[in-house]
Amino acid sequence: MPKIASISVCTARIPLDHVTAFATRTVSARDYGLVKVRSTDGVEGVGFCYAGSSAGTLVAHAVEELLAPKLIGQESTRTEGLWQDMFQESLLQGRSGAVMRAISILDTALWDLNARSVKLPLHRYLGGFADSAVPAYASGGYYLAGKTPKKLGAEMAGYVKLGFKAVKMKVGRLSPAEEEARVRAAREAIGPDVLLTLDANNAWQDLPTALEHIKRYEKYDPYWIEEPFGPDDIDSHARLARATKITVATGEIGVGRWYFKELMEKGGAAILQHDAAVCGGITEWRRIAATAASYGVTVCPHWFHDLHVHLVASTPNARMVEFFTDDQVLNFRRLVDRQLEFKDGMLKLPTRPGLGFDFDEKAIARYAVSGKARPWKEIRK
Repeated sequence: MPKIASISVCTARIPLDHVTAFATRTVSARDYGLVKVRSTDGVEGVGFCYAGSSAGTLVAHAVEELLAPKLIGQESTRTEGLWQDMFQESLLQGRSGAVMRAISILDTALWDLNARSVKLPLHRYLGGFADSAVPAYASGGYYLAGKTPKKLGAEMAGYVKLGFKAVKMKVGRLSPAEEEARVRAAREAIGPDVLLTLDANNAWQDLPTALEHIKRYEKYDPYWIEEPFGPDDIDSHARLARATKITVATGEIGVGRWYFKELMEKGGAAILQHDAAVCGGITEWRRIAATAASYGVTVCPHWFHDLHVHLVASTPNARMVEFFTDDQVLNFRRLVDRQLEFKDGMLKLPTRPGLGFDFDEKAIARYAVSGKARPWKEIRK
């Protein structure tokens, strides 16, 4: 059986072309944690995560100093065991945040490596459910200087013109009246038959404030309200779910199956958005999705369509992939050598082995925090 010969790690920092905001943060650059795991057979798998808008090197430090030594020399197909080894090793330093993201990207790279080893696309290696394509929603609607409700509506209508039957916009940064004007403009622009989803990015601290906004939005028939409260405030999510007809969706910053079990037990979300690059990798993502199925809960994972297209395609209770049509916000797209194809709101499933793409090494060298000369740090025994 192939064994893990080396692990390479890199932090890439990509400035946004335009400073962009959502309810709780303004972003001018994004850091990405990247890994490559190579087997003794010469096959290489890749993993990646969003590491924050600053201090992204924390993920790389966790890979190099804490986790990679547990993997080198191990059989790459022992995925469950390696996940447990990494999790146990990092109990004191991790269980969430940068360390869990480091586990996530290494676990993803292992699944990618193993699928490539048998020359199967990852969605087929994982068992397969969808045939050739999966539904996607177009994600956008961020706050930009000078972006009026009319311009927001035009953006949303542009996604519909591309064939998307569901779109997402940001809410929660402005006053309730100002936000209602934005939601109204979006709904009028896309018409009544397109799903309109709203993302508050942890905007509200209490139920009354949330309801002040939500009651204004309800008349525009949103499909879901995403991340209304901080990720750990499960009780407020549950109270809001009981107080509105809008479906509550959350989980993009959630980590570990235990968190999601409590969220579902309390009725805090009818749609889970757990992110495999955050929650513990593909291994933990699948555990959470399987638990969600037993609660009758749908999953619509957050971000990284290049990764989540495979997970939605292999998960019966997964509905849609979040998709970004350009590289202005999810500028990770600049780091890979091929992009997903989409048509009529559907993402075509990759047919190449593994994730179906590789890192663009010229782009990596350009954006690596460590500089062009040595963008990657290789770890061996």
